[in-house]
Amino acid sequence: MKIAVVTDSTAYLSQAEVEENKIHVVPIPFIVDGKTFNEGVDITTEGFYQLLRESKSFPSTSQPPLGEMLDLYNHLADEGYDTVISIHLASTISGFVGSLQGAAAEVSDRIKVIPYDSEITVKLMGYLVLEAARMVRNGQDADAIIARLDEMRTTIGEYFVVDDLQNLVRGGRLSNASAFIGSVLKIKPLLTFDPDSHEIVAFEKVRSTKKALARVESLFAEAQAQADYPLRGIVIHGNDPVAAQTWRDKLAKQFPEMPFELSYFGPVIGTHLGEKALALAWIIDYQRAYED
Repeated sequence: MKIAVVTDSTAYLSQAEVEENKIHVVPIPFIVDGKTFNEGVDITTEGFYQLLRESKSFPSTSQPPLGEMLDLYNHLADEGYDTVISIHLASTISGFVGSLQGAAAEVSDRIKVIPYDSEITVKLMGYLVLEAARMVRNGQDADAIIARLDEMRTTIGEYFVVDDLQNLVRGGRLSNASAFIGSVLKIKPLLTFDPDSHEIVAFEKVRSTKKALARVESLFAEAQAQADYPLRGIVIHGNDPVAAQTWRDKLAKQFPEMPFELSYFGPVIGTHLGEKALALAWIIDYQRAYED
């Protein structure tokens, strides 16, 4: 069995991670003022946020053309792969992984494609991708890899602090927006992915960024205390690296036994969360937990 690992650009993996692990990354398109860009290809993240500030219309996102996905899967078959594990952003924020079911059927006579709903996005999904690639290198089969991804997925947690809810509301990505819109200018809403529906929900109103971050820290401390496995944390930012680094340094002092990484919201996710968003996310520390 020769397995390929495919993901999309919202995993926000570094070029080194992609190359070292032989990961195939599909760019997600986004549209600003009628012009289409491919994330990670046509514009830098910093350039996107500049464009976002200057845009005349609300940006939107799209799906990669299925024809391009078919070309990729057929190319992998030509290279001798017989299986693809295709890991993508949550189906609650994009229909992409669902669309891939049709693509998988079209190439089933040449290669087995397993579309996998990460139920999340950003570097949390990236960690699922990296573990899948590690298991491929170690000779694990597809069933074992999917089982591992399912297990890791249950250890994910995250809280977002956004500067403005308007992007999420306009994009239809906030399931309970009506409860928060009335005071949107006066609060810092805390958001998370609902553990049951896997939709982005706003669950608490906090009056300042400082209080919002402190509340996230306390929620994270509760989650860490309940976990019976090692965790790794990620501080994620929307074009605010200074604030993210400051928060990461504070968390590293509070939780010295945990590794914390800095990551970012690229254009596709930044389209919905807006500039200056911050998040604290965590997942099982697969590098310590899994040694197979």
